[in-house]
Amino acid sequence: MSSVSEYDVLVFGSCIVDFISYVPRLPRNGETLHGTRFATGNGGKGANQCVAAARLGSRTAIIAKLGDDAWGRAYRDGLAAEGINVSEVTIVPGESTGIAQINVADGGDNQIVIVTGANKRLNAADAESRHALLQRARILICQLETPLEGTIAALRAFNGISILNAAPAEEHLPDPLLSLPTIFCVNETEAALLTGIPEINDIPQAKTALLRLRELGCRTVIITLGEKGAVFAENGSTTVYHVRPSKVDKVIDTTGAGDAFIGALAHFMGQHPDAALGNCIAAANHVAALSVQKPGTQSSFPRAGDLQLPLDDLKALQDRWDSV
Repeated sequence: MSSVSEYDVLVFGSCIVDFISYVPRLPRNGETLHGTRFATGNGGKGANQCVAAARLGSRTAIIAKLGDDAWGRAYRDGLAAEGINVSEVTIVPGESTGIAQINVADGGDNQIVIVTGANKRLNAADAESRHALLQRARILICQLETPLEGTIAALRAFNGISILNAAPAEEHLPDPLLSLPTIFCVNETEAALLTGIPEINDIPQAKTALLRLRELGCRTVIITLGEKGAVFAENGSTTVYHVRPSKVDKVIDTTGAGDAFIGALAHFMGQHPDAALGNCIAAANHVAALSVQKPGTQSSFPRAGDLQLPLDDLKALQDRWDSV
């Protein structure tokens, strides 16, 4: 990779249009509920994470596929309007744009069903043919909403700092997805599935899951814990740290909070390459906390001017994390 990167953050991943129903509570099996409001918006973990980084000021690009329909063309234009380089976003003839049906309860809990559409066509050849672009980025973000062989190829072709958000999680991931990324990041539910731990409800259980992920071959591991913050351990160290959460006045919608965290983490690591990882995670927690206080997915992501952080020096966040 060249010493001067053209892009701070490059995303290899998904674009999905969200169809969001707001309901008093999540429906039970077989139950029909009256919703209170309906909205559409752009989503998909890949695009979400790219938009989150772009809104904070990172130079961003995305490798993705959209359907040959009105949703896909509008989505590509929307990404460009965010300042994201979309030259490698392909409209696939004969494919529909990926969609997600999302139910959001009054308390912020959600249920999501995804139909991947054109995203399933993002394969290894799409990574291998973008080798030059992959060398012009500082940080690569990948997820698991597109075919795994493509994600593995992108991680193998990249020489910088890579972040794999292993979501949606699968019980048995191929070994390269555990060992290739510089940072392996999951939430508590995904960590439980990957490690075989029945559930993760507290910091000690999260620590156990994290160390088990290290045993499975992961390098640096981050487990996000929602209102409990996050835990992490860096490659080569057995010390686990807990990063305390940022204060949230009222939760409106948790959809996309994890993506806001990932995009922000990549942004802060790119902008502050010498900062301690714990400080970058604390800053990303702050971004995620702001996002859950607004409705929608990408529409809830803050811009740099919305942050109440010492952006010139993240050292002030040192008191937000310690070893456990």
